[in-house]
Amino acid sequence: MSTFSITLVAASTSAVSRTRALAGALGDAVQTALQQQTAALSGQPSEVQLRWVHGATLAAEPWAGSEPGPAWRDAIQAIARADLVIVASPVYKGSYTGLFKQLFDLVPPDALLERPVLLAANGGSDRHALVVDEQLRPLFAFFRAWTLPSAVYAAEADYAADLTLRSEGLRQRVAEAARQGAEFLLARELLRRAQPQANGVAQAAAAPPRPIALAA
Repeated sequence: MSTFSITLVAASTSAVSRTRALAGALGDAVQTALQQQTAALSGQPSEVQLRWVHGATLAAEPWAGSEPGPAWRDAIQAIARADLVIVASPVYKGSYTGLFKQLFDLVPPDALLERPVLLAANGGSDRHALVVDEQLRPLFAFFRAWTLPSAVYAAEADYAADLTLRSEGLRQRVAEAARQGAEFLLARELLRRAQPQANGVAQAAAAPPRPIALAA
């Protein structure tokens, strides 16, 4: 199986945060699900590379005039080159953060075309739960990305003191979204591998028929 690249975007300006913990849990879950599924098919788990885009790193880097700095450019490249993007933002005033908006304002409109994106957010209470569907999903519809059916929202009460996920319901939503992400990547990879063979069959079917020598 191919190597899969997953980029995790944690749009919190804090180095340690619930947003980062949620994104990390999702990345680990997708990696585990993908390795289990590829091992079941081929007998060997695929390699999965996780790459982080930390909001705290971006917030600490000032711009040189109107040009984004190296950390911002690296973040855009990591998003554009990923096989799957996991985005997680804290909720402020009923929406994602300004840092999150600023980052994706810099992403080219075609960079995420038909790319799977797993949506996640966390807030103080369940009253913000619709942010993932009413704010994040329309944003990635603009990019014409494939947003996974199951998005993940976490409230403050879903975390333990050490920022692990203590809510069974949240852990189930993470596992569900991760399974969808892994299945999408695996199905696309199998389709890619079958494409040359399918093209060969199509070309053979389109070729002019050979003359048939009749028996004397």
